[in-house]
Amino acid sequence: MANPERLIVGISGASGVILGVRLLQALAETPIEAHLVMTKTAEVTLAYETEIKPEAVRKLADKVYPVADLGAAISSGSFQTRGMIIAPCSVRTLSEIATGVTSNLLTRAADVVLKERRRLVLGLRETPLHTGHLRSMVAVSEIGAIVAPPLPAFYAKPQSIEEMVDQTVGRWLDLFQIETSLVRRWDSLRQNRKKGDGTVTI
Repeated sequence: MANPERLIVGISGASGVILGVRLLQALAETPIEAHLVMTKTAEVTLAYETEIKPEAVRKLADKVYPVADLGAAISSGSFQTRGMIIAPCSVRTLSEIATGVTSNLLTRAADVVLKERRRLVLGLRETPLHTGHLRSMVAVSEIGAIVAPPLPAFYAKPQSIEEMVDQTVGRWLDLFQIETSLVRRWDSLRQNRKKGDGTVTI
């Protein structure tokens, strides 16, 4: 398969688990298969931050893998995918990927994506950052990952948390060239906000 229609979605235990859920919902509206691996701490965070049950999240994916199953398909480079996104990505997950010392299927799959030179996007969810965190971010960037924290696009003038989540998820999927209706793009926003004198209102 030259262009496999599969994307691995990892959900770690960082705050912002709704980002991973919304990502799966968005992929369900595309031809792309979602292959999910979710950590146990992600399930704990899900209970803290939402009313959504882990089983409901798993049902959004086309294929689900237990986080302890190091023999799963996504642990092998011969299983072709477009790449992987971890949303949200905890600092622990980032650090494992940075060092190549992987302890579960989530970080093993990420390591495989990197060694196969496929796209890995990490939605790092942590603040503030100390120097060790920053060094890990540099390390994963140097080996090919994209660090893409879920930062709101205020130029889109979001009216709710849901709109901020959608913009972030849509921009992450842009990195895999997966088109959705979630993104409010700058060009159209700019045209809509032009004044009569040609200046732009932000």
